[in-house]
Amino acid sequence: MDETTSREKVLKKIRNALISKTENPYPSLDTESAVHPKLEDSVDIVFAQEFTRIAGKFVYCENEEDLRKNLLSLVAEKKWKHIFCLDPKITALLDKAEIPYFNDDEHLQEMQAGITQCEYLIARLGSVMISSRQISGRRLNVFPETHIVIAHSNQIVAELKDALRLIKEKYDNKLPSLITVISGPSRTADIEKTLVMGAHGPKELYVFLLDEES
Repeated sequence: MDETTSREKVLKKIRNALISKTENPYPSLDTESAVHPKLEDSVDIVFAQEFTRIAGKFVYCENEEDLRKNLLSLVAEKKWKHIFCLDPKITALLDKAEIPYFNDDEHLQEMQAGITQCEYLIARLGSVMISSRQISGRRLNVFPETHIVIAHSNQIVAELKDALRLIKEKYDNKLPSLITVISGPSRTADIEKTLVMGAHGPKELYVFLLDEES
């Protein structure tokens, strides 16, 4: 009985609050102005600085040929044998570079690196926005030890709000079921304040920025 009474009291307060709306106590509050100062540099430079500051690895590519060379160099350096990629645009590039990859689940447990595109790059945060509506889906952003993102210069935006506005426009307000902002490689210091990389996702995060429109 006491529980029912307490519940009714709470519901009554909610009903009264909905009926008796109060005036805005801060009518002159400015909610439209920017919170942060304007970026001092171009968005690509700011993104590269902020991304590397949070342990991301940034590679600038002038054109597609430069992108292929940089990818080949990285694969050779890391001696990767199992690269996973589902995106046809990227697999076409890997075929041209003669970089072996797989796109089936048979060798998924052996995956060393996953290559995907992204939705947007956020300069202010040095972060990568991805979504479940991308061809690569959800798992390539968390499963491999190394996540490689191939992005284009026209995907860089200044602020998070810009990326959210554009993704709404891109999908005509039918937002993906998952939108994630990745800020550097996965890490945690929950246990004894010891930094552990790759605790909940990739140990390394690369962004290859192609200076051409997608």
